[in-house]
Formats: sequence, structure tokens, C-alpha cells
Amino acid sequence: MRRSLDRYGQLQPVVAFRDESRQLEILDGLKRLRAARALGWPELSVRIAEVGSVDAKVWLLELHQCRGLSELEEGWLVRSLHRDDRLSQGAIAQRLGRHKSWVSRRLLLVEGLETAVQTDVRLGLLKPRTALALGPLPRGNGRQTEAAALVIRRGMTVRQTERMVTDLAQAQSAEEWSVHLTRWDEGTTMTTPKGPVRPRRTRSEAEAISLDITMLRRIGARLEARLLARPLNSLGWEPAGILRHALAELLPVLRVLSSVVERAVKGEVQTVQHEVVA
Repeated sequence: MRRSLDRYGQLQPVVAFRDESRQLEILDGLKRLRAARALGWPELSVRIAEVGSVDAKVWLLELHQCRGLSELEEGWLVRSLHRDDRLSQGAIAQRLGRHKSWVSRRLLLVEGLETAVQTDVRLGLLKPRTALALGPLPRGNGRQTEAAALVIRRGMTVRQTERMVTDLAQAQSAEEWSVHLTRWDEGTTMTTPKGPVRPRRTRSEAEAISLDITMLRRIGARLEARLLARPLNSLGWEPAGILRHALAELLPVLRVLSSVVERAVKGEVQTVQHEVVA
């Protein structure tokens, strides 16, 4: 980033918003800001987005949807929306175009786990789903940390971790806890019990349509945020041309979809189906 700024200058503005104290907070462009400071630049071009705290956090999640935000980082943002902005889990799910269970899992990841376990997730030592399986264990007494260390050392799967947690939760004393933990550490209870594999439930047509609607809302919000964040020309002449062509091809698809959705809402879906068949 420093080389790019030094050679080409600033191609696109940093995006920021004003918090409740009217201080500027960076939404997009932190690397550019750090690189500019390293080069000794006295100023940068900044575009101030007229958004509040809630919209800024939602926008931040959308902007980084494909840039590798970890589930833990998503959890921090969700917790801020829930605790600081006092949004219910249902309201957060609606704003983010996610299911309520997605919000609950993120909250559990940051509120139900000890700091040491969260660090293991951040370092990639523990998968988020495996860490979530440790959530039922009590916080504050080091038991989550002990169990997490065992999971990492033994390379346990999510299912094995869930079985271990169920077993450890039955310990009534520190001595019983040590006995249970030693058994799992020695691998005497690691074998996954055999049994019939439950068939995966097939989604109904209504569930499939609902899933498509959720995905479209999520992708649409993400695309809108990206297109508003920076001009296409800032991406380079050739990429900008390719993207304009792709967007032009997308327009007729969106127009047809908009028409079909409008008629479906009015109860004219059957007419649309007949027309397509004809």
C-alpha cells in the first residue's frame, strides 16, 4: 500500500463517518491511512458517509463480506449492535439479512467463551464451530481453556468436542472433572458411536424460495455498499470496463425479476408461470 501511494498517489478516498461525539471513525481505508502516515503525508482525501452508528456497523459488515472477516470479528460487531445500540437479535438479523441463529452463534462466540478460547479462534488453532461447542462449559474457572487445549492437542472434531462437553458437564467436583478430562486426553472415549445415518431433510419449495430471497437481499446490500464506497474508475481502466459491462448485463435481469416479484406480490404468479410455459 505504501508503494502504491508513493507511486500513484491516493486513487480513492477513505470512507468515514461521525460518531455521537462528532469524531471521525474509519469505515473503509485503514490501510491507506496507516500507509499515508508512514510516508509522512499531512492529509488524505476523506468521504464522510452520512450514516449513524447502526448503519455504519451494518455497512462495515457488508463491505468486508468477501474480505475475510473472521467469525470472531463478526461477533464483536454483532455484540456492539446488541449491547451498545440495544438492538434485539431479531432486529440485527433483519438488518444484516441473516437468520436469527447466525446472530445467536456470533454472540455466543464472544460472550460465552473465555478470552483465551477466543484467542485460539483468532490464531486459527480452534475452528469457530468447535469453539461454540465449548460454550456450555462454565466461564471463569479455567475449564473452557483446559477443554480447548485438549481439543487442539488431540485434533478433535466438532462432534467429538460436543460429546466431550456433555461428558465433562456431568462432573460434580474438581476431582471428577480431572478424571473425565484424563479419559478424553488418553483417547479412551474418542471413538464415535456407530449408528444409522439420519437422512438430510429435503427443503420444501417455500423454504427454497425464502432462502433465495434472503441470499438476494444479502448480495444486493453488499453490492450496493461496494458500488457506493468507491468509483469504478479507481479500480483501474480495464477492471472498470469489465465491471460496467457486467452491470449492464445485470440490468435487464433485475428489471425482469422486479416485474415478476411485483406480480407475485399481487397474486399473479400463476399468470407468470403460464406465460413462461407458453
